[in-house]
Amino acid sequence: MLRSAVTIIFLLASGYFSRIQAQAQPADYHIKITEATPPARSIRGLSAVTDDIVWVSGTGGQVGRSTDGGRSWQWTRVSGCDSCDWRSLYAFDEKKAVVINAGEPAHIFMTADGGSTWQRVYFNNTPGIFFDAVEFFDTQEGIAIGDPLQEQFTVLRTHDGGRTWQPDTNAPAAGKGESIFAASGTSLITIGGNRVYAATGGTVSRLHQYGDNTWKALPIPLIQGQATTGTFSIAFLNSRKGIAVGGDYKNDTLRQGNCALTSDGGRHWTLPRTAPGGFKSCVAYITPELLITTGTSGTDISENGGKDWRKIGDGFHVARRARNGSRVFLAGKTIAILEMPAHKKGAPGKAHR
Repeated sequence: MLRSAVTIIFLLASGYFSRIQAQAQPADYHIKITEATPPARSIRGLSAVTDDIVWVSGTGGQVGRSTDGGRSWQWTRVSGCDSCDWRSLYAFDEKKAVVINAGEPAHIFMTADGGSTWQRVYFNNTPGIFFDAVEFFDTQEGIAIGDPLQEQFTVLRTHDGGRTWQPDTNAPAAGKGESIFAASGTSLITIGGNRVYAATGGTVSRLHQYGDNTWKALPIPLIQGQATTGTFSIAFLNSRKGIAVGGDYKNDTLRQGNCALTSDGGRHWTLPRTAPGGFKSCVAYITPELLITTGTSGTDISENGGKDWRKIGDGFHVARRARNGSRVFLAGKTIAILEMPAHKKGAPGKAHR
């Protein structure tokens, strides 16, 4: 009788602690593929306007648009550049978007009718020209940045919503072997009305900051020193709190030196307690505490502001949260959305991805 009572107590206790353990487990996240075979074999440009309106761009001159949250896609090959690798794009709404390619010659194209027609608004065949990212401050003011020519990064500005682009001679100086990576279009961000942050890698990894008509450079403590290393992506909640990710894309399982956090605008950095699982090409805030990062090594989530990371799925090139929404989209060889617990979804925010 005593043995039976002990057995019952043990089973009840086991069930109780099992429930406690289950409650303590991290919330479940699921990456749902919505486009398994896009016409572009590799997608690195992604711009999510709302939870429904999202654009992507990639190889073969291909640009895709969805107006139903990624469930269906309309694809177009940009006439006049059908072999371009569109590494970065910015979408304003369901009709208007701007795309920029990597490599030479450099092209910027714009559409105002949902991708049905495209107009070339910039062309440059200077030897060595290579643009990495394009971003906008608002509906009129925008910036594009590229690798150095004659020891100075290439910067373009637009003041008319992307219809025309002019070189900015006030561009940051580059160190020998320093460059910007065109891995996800997120090495460049805009903050407020005129502040710009751009992250670099190669022989040195730095955060170049523009404000008050001047540029300054601050070191980022990510792995650096080789052409394949450095910071590949940055995201900031505001001008002070942000994160940098990267690593070595030829050694994509290396966890050391692939992530750093700042709370003072890049003057000081701290490393996470648990780093993401290898090389990462993109990072984005979902909420101030919930972040996603992705790369060839996989996709990771942090639920405590970037201090600790865990893998939730396969890797992509780019991940973006909707600028005016809460949905998170991912793209690479496929296109996906992040399904997450309802209590983890954030209200529309202004994080700078």
